[in-house]
Amino acid sequence: MSANKSQQEKARLHPRNKNKERYDLEALLACVPELKNHIAPNKYGQDSVDFFSPLAVKLLNRAILYHYYGLTYWDFPEENLCPPIPGRADYIHHMADLLAVHNFGRIPVGQNFTCLDVGVGANCIYPIIGVTEYDWHFIGSEIDPKSIDSAQRIVEANASLQGKIECRLQTDKTDVFFRVIGKEEKFDISICNPPFHASAEEATKGTKRKLKNLTNKQVSTPQLNFAGVSNELIYEGGEYKFVHNMIRESAKYSKNCFWFSTLVSKQSNLKGIYSNLDKYGAVQVETIPMGTGNKSTRLVAWTFLTKEEQTEWRKSRWSI
Repeated sequence: MSANKSQQEKARLHPRNKNKERYDLEALLACVPELKNHIAPNKYGQDSVDFFSPLAVKLLNRAILYHYYGLTYWDFPEENLCPPIPGRADYIHHMADLLAVHNFGRIPVGQNFTCLDVGVGANCIYPIIGVTEYDWHFIGSEIDPKSIDSAQRIVEANASLQGKIECRLQTDKTDVFFRVIGKEEKFDISICNPPFHASAEEATKGTKRKLKNLTNKQVSTPQLNFAGVSNELIYEGGEYKFVHNMIRESAKYSKNCFWFSTLVSKQSNLKGIYSNLDKYGAVQVETIPMGTGNKSTRLVAWTFLTKEEQTEWRKSRWSI
């Protein structure tokens, strides 16, 4: 197994990220006027969004998608996860860069390119970004029928997304790729933002710790500023167990996908993840650091394809 495990700190968002600079609040307010009710001067005297309010974060993200990504509708149930869009966009851009390495420096684009989003969620955020930025085709899997319905409403309400995103219900909560990937189906990449807490208690402790770091105050009953229902945040065994299952199943579909990938929020999980990838025969592993400010994470990508198979994959699926 060839592995690139360097973990250099990344101080800025990806160069192609639409939100690598400060938000244009005037433009965002023009798209979603009600966001104004959640803007106030921060400790530096600059106008800022109240990131401790789930509603404010949702309105901000809606405005970002309307202004920067051209959407006309984006909504989902209040209990579902509301993602930080710049970080999600970075995942897509870094995977695009990884693909370009195998395509003479050019990012594969167009609907011949297919991405599998494991856990598409009610917000459908990764497909929205991938379609808008690279015109990729997406299959989004999800264990929650209500989230499937929400994601499909978003797709159907935006002309730019129609015909480019398909949602599939995963009928077994213990499976990742089984029951989703067809025997002869091909995916150029798979992406995933796995649940990273092992229990509700752990999730609450994590939120309290985050709020204390940000505000210097103890909070007895924290409100998740990015919301999230239990299946989006919690998995028995936590992030490590989920990713282990993903690696084990990916080996069964070793020739169906060029690059498998996942976010890994806990650096302490990397050693075990690398060991599992070696155990199941990954040919190449890449680790890409991500994050800004107080938040750092990384994505881990792996392939089972040999160099010869990678070349053949490019020739048969990606236009130059």
